[in-house]
Amino acid sequence: MKNKLVIVTGVPGVGGTTLTEKAIEALKKEGINYKMVNFGTIMFEVAKSENLVEDRDQMRKLDPDTQKRIQKMAGRKISEMTADAPVIVDTHSTIKTPMGYLPGLPKWVLDELNPDIIVIVETTGDEILMRRLGDGSRNRDLESTGNIEEHQFMNRCAAMTYGVLTGATVKIIKNRDKLLEEGVEELLSVLK
Repeated sequence: MKNKLVIVTGVPGVGGTTLTEKAIEALKKEGINYKMVNFGTIMFEVAKSENLVEDRDQMRKLDPDTQKRIQKMAGRKISEMTADAPVIVDTHSTIKTPMGYLPGLPKWVLDELNPDIIVIVETTGDEILMRRLGDGSRNRDLESTGNIEEHQFMNRCAAMTYGVLTGATVKIIKNRDKLLEEGVEELLSVLK
């Protein structure tokens, strides 16, 4: 039997991973044990098992057909995890590149995952910019708040398309500064 599969997305710096980790902690106290996986990590594990890469940075240098095959295999592997427990997939709805936006969940991945719910975590462009500037552990490109907000808009568009293709519902959760617990409560209502 397939357990629930939930996809959580957001632009870098929005705090989606933090929000999800807090929700998972709260659910454990209620005896609900979600498994959280990062799509990129599973892709890397698949590629490494085939001796295609030694580190994650080599992934983007794989030819497009190999990348698609690895994406599909990663989607299948994650979907199979739902036999044992409900799963949350931490990933990107869209990926901003110099050439434009790429879908983070192309159709061949969605076909494998078959998600029940797609969650978009958002906040204001100003808050995301300040979080990024305060995060010394990452080396991100500097973007204007307008560019960040455009990226969030593209995430919404992509998520709705993913919902149309899979029948999944799409939920937008705000992760505002100093209001993390409100976002966690909203995510919990979707996960239960």
